[in-house]
Amino acid sequence: MPYQGRVHFPRGREQVFDYLVDPHHRPEWQSSLRRVSAVVGEPGPGQTWVDETKPGLKPRMRTTGFDRPARWSESGTWRFVRADLTLVFEDEYGGAASYVDFEFRIHALGPLGALASRFSVPAVRADLRRAATILSSRA
Repeated sequence: MPYQGRVHFPRGREQVFDYLVDPHHRPEWQSSLRRVSAVVGEPGPGQTWVDETKPGLKPRMRTTGFDRPARWSESGTWRFVRADLTLVFEDEYGGAASYVDFEFRIHALGPLGALASRFSVPAVRADLRRAATILSSRA
């Protein structure tokens, strides 16, 4: 079962989509990242990269869904763990603002995956809120 949430962005969904799906921007707003490396391809289906996290993990990431500017998905793997994130973009106020709905799930052995997914939702929401703040400060 994926865990879900919604975050408001003060920009239209096309701008939000382009910002969030580009792995080069991820260290600006994703609190667990030191940097992104080994980026192969442009934002789009099949793009790959490595998230280099602050705890020292290096999950291999791949864009698994890309429907600009409506929906984007990624999957990351590290050892026996896989994490999937889907973002759905919806315009608000005639395109001046938008909502991003997210679904997040960690797949691991036994009940550990569901527990980790549930407790990761606040971090995913906080990261997306940080991205919203960054975008709101830009002209």
